[in-house]
Amino acid sequence: MFRKYEKSEKPKAPSLMATPAATPHTPEKQGKKAVVEAAIKAPKKAEKVASAKVNAVEDGKETKRVARLLDIRMALHKRLLETLNLAALDKASNDDLRREITSISREGLREMGIVLNSADQEQLNQDLMDEVTGLGPLEPLLKDETINDILVNGSQQIFIERAGKLELTNVKFKDERHLLRVIDKIVSAVGRRVDESSPYVDARLADGSRFNAMVPPCAVDGSLVSIRKFTKEKLSVDQLIDFGAFNEAMATYLQAAVSTRLNIIVSGGTGSGKTTTLNALSGFIDDDERIVTIEDTAELQLQQVHVGRMESRPANVEGKGEVSQRDLLRNALRMRPDRIIVGETRGDEVIDMLQAMNTGHDGSMTTIHANSARDAVARLENMIAMTGVELPLKASRAQIASAVNLIVQISRLQDGSRRMLSITEVTGMEGDIISMQEIFKFQRTGLGEGGKIEGNFVSCGLRSAFTERFEQWGFALPSDIYADTM
Repeated sequence: MFRKYEKSEKPKAPSLMATPAATPHTPEKQGKKAVVEAAIKAPKKAEKVASAKVNAVEDGKETKRVARLLDIRMALHKRLLETLNLAALDKASNDDLRREITSISREGLREMGIVLNSADQEQLNQDLMDEVTGLGPLEPLLKDETINDILVNGSQQIFIERAGKLELTNVKFKDERHLLRVIDKIVSAVGRRVDESSPYVDARLADGSRFNAMVPPCAVDGSLVSIRKFTKEKLSVDQLIDFGAFNEAMATYLQAAVSTRLNIIVSGGTGSGKTTTLNALSGFIDDDERIVTIEDTAELQLQQVHVGRMESRPANVEGKGEVSQRDLLRNALRMRPDRIIVGETRGDEVIDMLQAMNTGHDGSMTTIHANSARDAVARLENMIAMTGVELPLKASRAQIASAVNLIVQISRLQDGSRRMLSITEVTGMEGDIISMQEIFKFQRTGLGEGGKIEGNFVSCGLRSAFTERFEQWGFALPSDIYADTM
């Protein structure tokens, strides 16, 4: 009614003969419209319901088929164990063993009166081969190079991590006994054991993959297995730049830091890429230096010529024979190392690690679990306190400030990507506080398609406190890498 009309326009008078049919919002019209819409939607809804029922039936058939093949496989595996000469397995070639398994499988199926199509028969033979020579249902997952982690939650639920995302697989064990048999096969190969009296174990697979298992009674719903797969090809700094882990300016700075033998801590959460980053940074170390590595589970892949690798050892059945990282670290100090690299500092070895960094082993490196550079320093303080050494807090912080030069913060973001979030220098003490300055950081700008995190690596505009050291060692970094790009 607020409309202005031109002189040529005249408002039309409302019709006195308007019928209910001409009024768009009458109850009768709404009722008819609803009936028509329901009639249109009914076939589509029925089609969706029918499709869901078909899918459910198909899923049920596939589940029954998989379960049936699993039963057949376990029966034939038992037959194989009774028939094959297990002592001769190591000497037999894979081709001969496959032919023998295929022959025994066909004979067993014929006696059981079971007929399979060629695809199922081939898959069955491969599964039996994996059971005899490998790790059973886990073997195809271990061979898949796109998988980073294998996570087993009981015999019926196996997850994988691919490209930073978890996926539930259709791989299953027959039952808990089947899963325990595979676990025992893994740990016995490296001289360790796992049972009710010792329900958890850390081990290393033949290819170097990290293996951890927890069995009942501590694992409530079935045995838990975690496998961090070993990457055969060590990622270089250039590859990490291509993947977007950090940029060229940060790589240039890190090359100078490693080459001039700064003590570096790589900090981050579980699965954030700490070991990968440590491997990449070690590529900047010269071949004429003697390196000693200390790990709980050997994962580092250093390419230098002169590397001494050491691995800790748990206690035996009697609770004796344990060799801790601290024992190895103390021994390493007598082995004339130029650099000491500890795979992960998590306990009382922190005291010896900091002392080594302070007493002529410049350029040493380690990783630590923490969410920021400041948290990493706090974690070091806590570990020192847990050693039982009664050291004043100020003295602990002075030890850390003197030993640690650089903290590199790594994180796995929610989209699965791994980024170097921060490079922070430890510059000394100001009163009772450890002073630090951030040189580079990752600045998020938003979310892209599919929830992918977007952002840029930027300099914080601060000149490195080690610039003079870099220049003395022949690494005159261009001043523009410190330019404020925010």
